[in-house]
Amino acid sequence: MEINPIAYIHTDFKEKFGIPRQSGRIPELIGRIIFEPEFRNPDALRGITEFSHLWLIFDFSKSHRDHWSPTVRPPRLGGNQRMGVFASRSPFRPNPIGLSCVKLESIDKNDLIVSGIDLLDHTPILDIKPYLPYTDSHPDAIGSYGQTLQNYHLDVHFPDHLLSLIPSEKQKAVIACLADDPRPSYQNDPERIYNMQFADLDIHFKVNQNQLEVTAIDKL
Repeated sequence: MEINPIAYIHTDFKEKFGIPRQSGRIPELIGRIIFEPEFRNPDALRGITEFSHLWLIFDFSKSHRDHWSPTVRPPRLGGNQRMGVFASRSPFRPNPIGLSCVKLESIDKNDLIVSGIDLLDHTPILDIKPYLPYTDSHPDAIGSYGQTLQNYHLDVHFPDHLLSLIPSEKQKAVIACLADDPRPSYQNDPERIYNMQFADLDIHFKVNQNQLEVTAIDKL
């Protein structure tokens, strides 16, 4: 079986740290899907604007391994409890294929502008399918450990002189990513300085209980 990317998505995430754990958690995050020349045909997008949301099937291109494990350690369980790989959304799978639901914002010169992304910059897109609310949505579904922290957020303190270093159109997205707590759940050192790369910025912060404080911003 040979599968080739039909497109690549361009986002503000240059590394995995800081990317939301699921799509749709941060609507302010924007991505641009650029099709490969073979698939850059406007006819292939005919009717797509009649759908508000899309499924992206993608390659976890930075998570390829020679071997796979039947169990993984979901970060939301503290990194210490093992679950079956097929009971998780871990990128470390027999076939490193991911699935994200995003909102279609617009089409710009045959590029798709989407929001609510959870993907690394230049992630290969293998396929795109329309989201159908009458079949894809199950309000009564049970989400196991994935639901336990769905409303968990940090309070973000972002000094004005540092916030001003971020382009105004990206400020809400950055604050939302920090509030979503990008740290591994098992780390809880109030003196530790973390850094999250976003666009061309390196954002430094620390967390004490439920309070996140941005301490510095560097240009990459």
